[in-house]
Amino acid sequence: MKKFVLTTLVSLFVITSSYAQAYEDKIEYNKVKQACLTIEYNYPPAAVENAIIAKLDKLGYKGKEEKGMFNKDKGFRVYKDALISDISSSRYDYIINIDKKSRKNDDESVLYLIIMKAGNNALSKLNGRELGHARSFLDDLLPDIEAANLELQITAQEEAVSKAEKKLKSLQDDKDEMEKKIKKLESDLEDNKKDQEKQKDEIENQRKSLEELKNKRKYN
Repeated sequence: MKKFVLTTLVSLFVITSSYAQAYEDKIEYNKVKQACLTIEYNYPPAAVENAIIAKLDKLGYKGKEEKGMFNKDKGFRVYKDALISDISSSRYDYIINIDKKSRKNDDESVLYLIIMKAGNNALSKLNGRELGHARSFLDDLLPDIEAANLELQITAQEEAVSKAEKKLKSLQDDKDEMEKKIKKLESDLEDNKKDQEKQKDEIENQRKSLEELKNKRKYN
């Protein structure tokens, strides 16, 4: 019984530790430290980026990139006056930043979500229900990220297959070119053999002529 309980607790710990959970943090935005919700994902920034953009795109929000490209130079993507019903019935400015968790690891990301209203940070103004919904919104993004990551892997694999096919085609083209050169060399080799035989005959004829000229010395 104790062994079963211990195994169950370990399993729960593994599931909990692998599940992304949002927490409150701060990030600098427009040279000001802003309160935000933060969440870490064990997926590359590109997958997280594609997932959040696609999710908000379905809600009709395109967002605007600020301070550099999204996911580069700690750029931010701003969704002005957006109504995300999964979070709140009120409209807010949702400001998102996605970055690598560390420089050494490309497969772990950190997402920062700043919520503002009329130019002011509104995170502390959210009621308990809204704050919980905002956390859940980020927590529940994981399946979308997994799907986005799969698409990236498929695209990368398609590119790998295409690259491999191009290399094979190049090798086949090289083979055809080399076979042409071999045929040309074989033809040249045959011509060379014939030319050698002709040259031998020519040498023999020239030698005979030389001997004939030398023989005339005896008689002069």
